Amino acid sequence: MSSTKKIGIARFLGTNCDRDIWQAVEMAGYSPEWLWYDDHFDVKGYSGFVIPGGFSYGDYLRSGALAAKSKVMTSLREAHVKGMPILGICNGFQILCEAQMLPGALLKNESLRFIDRWVGLKVENPISHFAGEAAECILPIAHGDGRYYADKETIQKMWDTEQVWLTYQDNPNGSIDSIAGVKVGKTAGLMPHPERAVFDWMGSSEGLEYFLNIG
Repeated sequence: MSSTKKIGIARFLGTNCDRDIWQAVEMAGYSPEWLWYDDHFDVKGYSGFVIPGGFSYGDYLRSGALAAKSKVMTSLREAHVKGMPILGICNGFQILCEAQMLPGALLKNESLRFIDRWVGLKVENPISHFAGEAAECILPIAHGDGRYYADKETIQKMWDTEQVWLTYQDNPNGSIDSIAGVKVGKTAGLMPHPERAVFDWMGSSEGLEYFLNIG
């Protein structure tokens, strides 16, 4: 793997997992570079992209809704159309859904409470750029608006076209069909935080797999 491959990391007002992503990308052998929310960029200069978690724009209006309208997303949409790898984590997943780059929406947890714990995940339909070949893993979640929702017709289409990427083994938030992550082409989003599971002392190092082939 070439260490000169660049991975763009989007930063919004309120992003708070960006340094964790930076470290994970470096550990995977890539060269991270910040992508500021109010800037356009040349997608040809990168091998892949990550939209970190956090509370972009303070989660006002809806989680990810304001960030989805920012200038950096115009360039990320171009990367999406070109079939370049894009990974959205937690708030990044919400942003991708709000930008209609991924189907569905993330609603308030069924309990109406913030959830912060480890969960078991099953890979329903693997994507070569993320998570390697593992069929199952454990990762931490930390969200208040993590309940995945789409209408019945959309959900059926997602299963039929293998767009359901990850499911929870024990649904923590009321997501339809226990969906924890979805994908369209090489664009993928998940609510759990793989960047918080890259060392054994964190509780698991399985999260590093999500970054090893991103570029």
